[in-house]
Amino acid sequence: MIDITNRFKAWLSQSDRRPPLGTWLMAAAPATAEAMGHSGFDFLVVDMEHVPIEVADLAHILRAVGTTPAVPVVRLAWNDQVLVKRCLDAGAETIMLPFVETAEAARQAVAFAKYPPMGVRGVAAVHRASRFGAAGDYLKRANDETCVIVQLETPQAIGRLAEIAAVPGVDALFVGPGDLAASMGRIGEIAHPEVQAMIERAAKDAKAAGKPVGIVGPNPEMVTRFLGYGYSFAAVASDIAMMTGRARDWLGQLKNEAPAPGPSGAAY
Repeated sequence: MIDITNRFKAWLSQSDRRPPLGTWLMAAAPATAEAMGHSGFDFLVVDMEHVPIEVADLAHILRAVGTTPAVPVVRLAWNDQVLVKRCLDAGAETIMLPFVETAEAARQAVAFAKYPPMGVRGVAAVHRASRFGAAGDYLKRANDETCVIVQLETPQAIGRLAEIAAVPGVDALFVGPGDLAASMGRIGEIAHPEVQAMIERAAKDAKAAGKPVGIVGPNPEMVTRFLGYGYSFAAVASDIAMMTGRARDWLGQLKNEAPAPGPSGAAY
């Protein structure tokens, strides 16, 4: 029997495990996804919200990540029934729904991701998620193995954290610091004390609610701060940010260290 156990969901239930660490995939390229998966990250977030990734592209990226030790988390473009269904059928096991502000929106997210009687997900016997029918117990186990993460991206959403966390089928929460800062009138300022206080509050409220909560930060220092607040899992930067950051660093070193050109214009 093919095992369809969701490793990411299993990690969330292990309180004695170190927080899983991941990064964002913004390149929309299977090769980059595969390379990042071999770099030691526990999970990789496939971003369909801000990256031009369609469902067909998603399947290729999931195949690439599947050859590595990392597990994928798919951030959908919206809390949409058809999009949830198509991404799950394409092989997504853990999905993240953006901009969930109420318990009702969280209930919709869960319903979209679950087969009846728990939800309204459409049934197909043969698709990539069921290993094209080879996982004979897929339909019976899918509701238990599918992981639903809802994103809280405004102060209003964080204010309703307890009621959102209490929705049956919500497996974890995720704070979006960029949108949170913007909604607080501090766009681009996630390090601002007011934003940090809200981020810290979310971690404390999630712990009180008994619900795992994740976050993303731009660098190791910020992520370390978030983990200190009590976040259960965290992502750092993205494949593109790491690539361009290293490129700028190295290019800056070369430009700063390059010898001055000689009289002929040639660098000696």
